[in-house]
Amino acid sequence: MWTFIQEQILGMKWLNVLIGNLLNTLGLDTTEKIGGTIQFFIYDVIKIVVLLCTLIFIISYIQSYFPPERTKKILGRFHGIVANIIAALLGTVTPFCSCSSIPLFIGFTSAGLPLGVTFSFLISSPMVDLGSLVLLMSIFGAKVAIVYVVLGLVIAVAGGTLIEKLHLENQVEEFISNAKQIDIPQEELTVKDRLKYSVEQVAGTFKKVFPYILIGVGIGAVIHNWIPEDLIVRFLGNGNPFGVIIATIAGIPMYADIFGCIPIAEALLAKGAKLGVVLSFMMGVTTLSLPSMIMLKKAIKPKLLGVFITICTVGIIIVGYFFNAIQYLII
Repeated sequence: MWTFIQEQILGMKWLNVLIGNLLNTLGLDTTEKIGGTIQFFIYDVIKIVVLLCTLIFIISYIQSYFPPERTKKILGRFHGIVANIIAALLGTVTPFCSCSSIPLFIGFTSAGLPLGVTFSFLISSPMVDLGSLVLLMSIFGAKVAIVYVVLGLVIAVAGGTLIEKLHLENQVEEFISNAKQIDIPQEELTVKDRLKYSVEQVAGTFKKVFPYILIGVGIGAVIHNWIPEDLIVRFLGNGNPFGVIIATIAGIPMYADIFGCIPIAEALLAKGAKLGVVLSFMMGVTTLSLPSMIMLKKAIKPKLLGVFITICTVGIIIVGYFFNAIQYLII
């Protein structure tokens, strides 16, 4: 039953077969490069868009119970590592990319929440949202998805805790640390309000990320059908001990969320890249994208930004090598 759910419901393998049959009927040979590229592109775009809209609707409905004011109050009740854990967990029900998370991070910091707690939230939010759990299940299976989310939360908690211990509060820009907060009473939303909010979030997020989905699927289709397997294996497989580091750094200049990364990761894994290399690339893109770092630089000073990047990079690389070591156990 679980295999059916993973392959036919989450993975939509039936859709891939249907598209392949339709293309063959139209005279395209899907075993050839051009036909295979078109099949991969159509299948992955439809699959990711369906999952995207469904997940955003569900998660946005959950998120409607955690507006910024309520989240601040929840986080304010906890202290120490427990607060970091709660912040990391709350990050799983927030926006899908780091650029969307940074305004919330700024709001929490200006509200006086401990710096380490806000960084646990900032690391967790783009890296391990609930959408990533379902999407990873659809491609890599439940074991990989669960381990990925758990390790992502560990990075978020450990990173936030370390930043707290370093006492870098003076590295936050003054306009944020001196901002005055006004508590605005939160109206309790009705079910109709929550449904309307969820639909609006689906429409807004879809418009924002759809171009990146097309780019990601396009890159994935090229990798899947045109790049020789031995080339991928040479640089990102067993033969290269630095594959994890290369993949992590390669992800930084990109700007995408997990929906844009999935088709690239899927194609790389199918071509023989190690699992840890693929997941490191995904983490690098979602957590350390260059546009996100430029935005974050407006809020914090270079020293704190450097600490944040170092912690995330080291954590991602460690996770990558860990997945490489246990790949044979979970796939």
